[in-house]
Amino acid sequence: MLVPSTIVLFTQFVDADLGCASYLIGDEGAGVAVVVDPAYAIEQYLEEAERRGVRLVAVLETHTHADHLSGHGRLALEHGLPVHIHPVAAVTYPNEPLGDGQELTFGSVGIRVLHTPGHRPEHCCFLVDERILLTGDSLFVGDAARPDLAVGAREGARDLFYSLHRLADLPDAVSIYPGHVAGSLCGGHMSSAPNSTIGAERAVNLALAIPDVEGFVNASASISTPRPPNLERIVALNAGPFVEAAAPLGPATADGATVLDVRPAAVYAAGHVPGALNVPVSGSSFGTRAAFLISADERIVLHGSADEVGLATRRLHAVGFLELGGYLEHPETPERMTSVDIAELDALLRDGQVEVIDVREKDERDAGYIAGSRHIPYRLLRALADELPADRPLVTICESGPRAAIAASVLQAAGLDAHPVVGGGIETWEARGGRTIEFRRCGS
Repeated sequence: MLVPSTIVLFTQFVDADLGCASYLIGDEGAGVAVVVDPAYAIEQYLEEAERRGVRLVAVLETHTHADHLSGHGRLALEHGLPVHIHPVAAVTYPNEPLGDGQELTFGSVGIRVLHTPGHRPEHCCFLVDERILLTGDSLFVGDAARPDLAVGAREGARDLFYSLHRLADLPDAVSIYPGHVAGSLCGGHMSSAPNSTIGAERAVNLALAIPDVEGFVNASASISTPRPPNLERIVALNAGPFVEAAAPLGPATADGATVLDVRPAAVYAAGHVPGALNVPVSGSSFGTRAAFLISADERIVLHGSADEVGLATRRLHAVGFLELGGYLEHPETPERMTSVDIAELDALLRDGQVEVIDVREKDERDAGYIAGSRHIPYRLLRALADELPADRPLVTICESGPRAAIAASVLQAAGLDAHPVVGGGIETWEARGGRTIEFRRCGS
């Protein structure tokens, strides 16, 4: 996204799968540019820099990221760029330390560093020419960052309160460009809008509406959003020695491997490798969903078309899976999966023929669930599958279908008789007149 401005070059890149944003900022006249919070897929910045006729000269990191692998290592190793980050990050890679109030100049572009701890102790925002604020993981459009990924939630929330109000004191007209948009786990209710202004956020952002620090701490420290998967490994990779480009993927066999089938759920259901897990790369949040199910210490091989495997590989690299085992070329796919239509579910429940597994998150289930259903979020099923009954069919259900299909693949891989409700879910159940129960806490 290009921003009309006297700044010669300002481009926003959004990874729709992870909800992450990064930036290319520079001066075409001087022929220089910097990258802020680069993704591991650095090709996009190189292509844009070549197109605009600028040379990349530095990387600025707002903080050590916990939900995606940074591309700063590749930019340093492959292109010799210095990496700037606040010293509280205590990274082990060579870096140029950032300080609060520090002024950086790249051609005619000036960038002022604002140290804004909260999400992480080292977090910094970058004020570009006093008019555009790159907020990283502090102030989002419509929300604020979660405070619990680096320190205790209350400690982080206290720091975040003061950082947010420091930013809110900037002029109304200052544009804000965040490090995340909707789809990220680094905030609970952020907007999908790519930018806003200080004035607009001061008017509508609930995180800025809480006037006292204790009220803010109590509200923001109670976050229920799951922590990003693979968090400790990603932080270690981003804070450690520079990570180079991953080796190309080659053909492999399924022997001794976990097969990750990245084809659409309907294609998987029609025939798949026995024991394969299904996370469609065409669906939303592929990287996050896959990372909840697989671990870095198992050999992962992919099954899908060449395009699907290529996209899945890039998205798995983005969440720290760099040593994939390869891909299957022409595997046998004898295993099938049958789904349950939402219209069938009522009769199955009345007859006691099935057990329903609600695979949504807790806050979703609390808003309304089917009586008698068991609650296990899809991301936990692989670890808890042996606690489920093997003497009757299991029906998985979510809000609208995709997570139910993923969950059923996990249960089938564990040897259980599993069937997803697809093409609908709790929303459809309620729309058809199905009864749900709302969770109420004692005394409410």
